Amino acid sequence: MEFNVTRDGLTLAGIYEPAPEPNGTIAVLFHGFTSDRGYTPTALLEQLAQRLRTIGVGTVRFDFNGCGQSDGDFVNMTVLNEIADAQAVLTAVQDRLAPKQIDLLGHSQGGVVASMLAGYNADLIHKVVLMAPAATLKEDALNGHTQNLVYDPEHIPAKLPIRPGKVLGGFYLRTAQLLPIYETAQNFTGPVCLIHGDDDQVVAYSASQRYDDIYQQSTLHLLPGANHRLDGAARNDVLQLATDFIAN
Repeated sequence: MEFNVTRDGLTLAGIYEPAPEPNGTIAVLFHGFTSDRGYTPTALLEQLAQRLRTIGVGTVRFDFNGCGQSDGDFVNMTVLNEIADAQAVLTAVQDRLAPKQIDLLGHSQGGVVASMLAGYNADLIHKVVLMAPAATLKEDALNGHTQNLVYDPEHIPAKLPIRPGKVLGGFYLRTAQLLPIYETAQNFTGPVCLIHGDDDQVVAYSASQRYDDIYQQSTLHLLPGANHRLDGAARNDVLQLATDFIAN
């Protein structure tokens, strides 16, 4: 069912899918850079949501500002305002659904958002799953290399075309350079499941290794041959690892 949330005048397009036999846990799912909440049966977050429902976990997933069906322009998107989006959704989940427990699952940049949101709300979050978390986005911005973009990290332009129809705002990169990703994430001391492919060409798996170092209760799963999308032969392993972790 529709689960739209308003943040600073922007409507974030969300969906709530209750479990047929709910156990009181709600999982909030966060998508990655330039992606969306999942509108096809092959989408990672769509598949995760369906798996979680089978173990009694209801799910909420949404499009970040400037993505999918949400309001906003992508050029204005930053990790900081995605955290603001996520906080607004978290508050809405608490107020509207009143779950016994809230778990966070994020892929790529959504993993960074999930990790920082959990750090800010360590007393409210039960478990966290980070899938190919893109914490290297800070290092990339400092080095002047973000996916296919090359730029002067000390003189970042206002706008950078990142692909046809997508323009990245320079403020995204300026704020990325100063993000306290791991410093914030480590405030969460609950259970964390880290999943990363060892053939990820977008985000080095050293990002998950560093998360594993700073967390108190984490387990790292490196999947042989898996890429950043965690698709193909690795997809079922990802779904199983995440579902088992949330269930136990």
